[in-house]
Parts: sequence; C-alpha cells; structure tokens
Amino acid sequence: MSTVPTALLGDSTPVSTARADSRVLHRVGLWVMLAANVLAAWGVQWDIQWHVQIGRDSFWIPPHVMTYAGVTLVVLGAFGVLAIDTLRRLMAGREPAGADRIFGITGTPGFHLAAWGIALSVLAAPIDDLWHRLFGLDVTLWSPPHLLGLLGVAINTLACAVIAREVYPAGRVQLGTVIFALATFYGTLAVGLRESGRIAYAHGGVLFYTFSILGALLLPLALVPAARLTRLRWAPIAVLAIVVVLGMIGSTIARVGFEIMQPVSVIEEEIAKDPTSPVAVSFEIARKNGSTPGAPVGGTLIRILAFVPVLILIGIDPRRRLVPATLAYAVGLLAFMGVVIGRTPAFEPMVPGPWPTAAALVLTLGTGLVGGLAARWLADRLGQPADAPARASTAT
Repeated sequence: MSTVPTALLGDSTPVSTARADSRVLHRVGLWVMLAANVLAAWGVQWDIQWHVQIGRDSFWIPPHVMTYAGVTLVVLGAFGVLAIDTLRRLMAGREPAGADRIFGITGTPGFHLAAWGIALSVLAAPIDDLWHRLFGLDVTLWSPPHLLGLLGVAINTLACAVIAREVYPAGRVQLGTVIFALATFYGTLAVGLRESGRIAYAHGGVLFYTFSILGALLLPLALVPAARLTRLRWAPIAVLAIVVVLGMIGSTIARVGFEIMQPVSVIEEEIAKDPTSPVAVSFEIARKNGSTPGAPVGGTLIRILAFVPVLILIGIDPRRRLVPATLAYAVGLLAFMGVVIGRTPAFEPMVPGPWPTAAALVLTLGTGLVGGLAARWLADRLGQPADAPARASTAT
C-alpha cells in the first residue's frame, strides 16, 4: 500500500488515482508514437522515391522533413512519458505499476524499450550525415547509418506492442492495438528488405532469392508474435492488411507531394556519374517494369498474391505448429519471388535455373527455421505463449 500523502495526489484514493493518471498518460504516449511512426514511414516511402526520381539535392527536402517530424514526435512520446513518470516519483513518491529504473529514469519496460530504441535512430542521423560527407550522396538502404536507424525504429515499434499490453486490459482494444503496433514493426522490417530487389537484379543466381532468404528470417518476428500474443490465428493476415493499406496511402502521399512540389530532377546527371549505382539500378528496374521509380515492385495483383505465404503460415498455425508453419512460410516466400516477381519484365531474365534455386531453397529453409525459433522466443518474452492462460492486464 502506498504511503504517499493524499494531499500530494489530490485524491482520497491515492494509489488508484496515481495508477489512473499513469494509464491515461501511457495511452496518450503510445498513440503519439504509433501515429508518429506511421508519419515517419510515409516520409521514408516518399524519400525512397525522391532519391530515385529526383536525386538527393538537399537535406531539407519534404520527405526528410516528414520523416524527421515523425521521429521527433516519437522521441517526445517515449522520453516525455519517462520524464513525467520520473518527476512524479521524485516529487510525489509515486510511480506506475511494474515500473523499472534505468540510470535513475523511471518507466515501464515498454517505455524504456521504446525510448532507447528511438535513441538509436536519433544517433543514426549525424552518423548518416558524416557517411554522406565521406562517401558521397548516392546511398543504399543497407548503409550502416540507415541500418542503425531502422534498428532503432524496429525496437520502438516492437515496444509499442509491449506498451499496448501494459496499458490496456485483455480484450478487443488490446488485441487491435497489439496488431496495429506489430504492423508498424513488420513495415519497418519490410523497408529493410527493399534493397534485396536490387541485389536480385544485379547478381541473379542464388542471390535472386535474397528477399525470401532474408524475409524468412525477419518477417516471422512480426507475424508469429501477432498470432501468439493475440491468440488469434488470423492475426498475421490483419498485420499484412494494415501494412498494405498504409503503403497505399503512402504511395498516394508521395504522388500528390510530387504534384504539389514539382521538384526539378537531377537524377539523369547522378545516373550518368555511375550507371551501376543503387539509384541507377533501381531506376532501370522501374523503367523496364513500367512502374514508378522507387515504388515497390508490382501493382494490385502482386499485393494480393503477397498474402499467399501468410495464408500458408496461418493454415498450418504458428501458435501450435511453429516450425512447420514458418518453414512452409519460407517456401511460400521463395515461390512468391520466383513465380510472381520473376514474371515481371525486369526480373524475368534473371530467374535462375534449378540448381541455384535448390541452393536458395536450402538457405531459405535454414533462415526460416532460425526466424521461426527467434519469433517464438520473442513472443515468449513479449507475453505468454498462445496456449497459456490469458494474462491479466498490467495496467490496473
């Protein structure tokens, strides 16, 4: 029982009031971060198209402003909650249920994870600027500062799923919020995989299946916890559906943004400097496919077919048969890359023969096994597994 004086809390039931205040604060902080992560993701989506269609002419281009506005709001949401919880402990002697202290900072495990995750993304910004000064403006998504920034956002979005379970009691609101948070986590992982298309086009052979090899390792980290945390078999489909809808909105924002801004393209000059650069290769892929440079490969049909591997996953059910489900999902990703993406004009000549495909299948099954086991470990750390009794809410 708390011994904090009632006068300090302004209520005759200090413990319940403190917890209620924390619950409201944490819910606001959670939704600020979720909305800001979506804003930043739209900025990144537009930024990729800007680099490929226009060139990197200034740091203060609109998609950068959108991206960093989102990151700034995430920082305020995460560290703002930690700051308020810490001040409440220091000034009134109260702290939220389940709170931890790290370096004297008070907060729940979810908000600590969210804050230190986004701190990595903030750290990546000056490193990225230095990287460009040292190596030029033509960049790849897989540069060290970009990967560091994506890692920070991935940790933050994953932390939002943790916070959802902290601040909402078991029920529909918690389920919906967890699924939405894991969709933003999946989206971040998917952005990190976009470079695999260029690798496939540039190298062919086993590397043609780079997306399936890496996707089988990374994407189950979002899909499997969605099923196991919510105890809903169809939750992975909901995750992917949210990602697709948000991606379509992001594409519309980019298209309208270009129409309004009408920036002057310098991409031809950049491509002429190095026709083998990542930007040049991405531009060539889009030209052959007749698609928007920098946009994801394919149209509506490919978006629909992208659900097939996830349908295979939930058909086997990762809540109860994790390893078979994730291995089948891995095979589905490889088939998607070969049969669906491989039929597009740019990639059709690159589809490898049976032996490189067989080697890629072995690698994909290996990463699928590791990805599935890692996803189970992650789901168990985030909350109880699907076959355990539903846990009581920590936001009491």
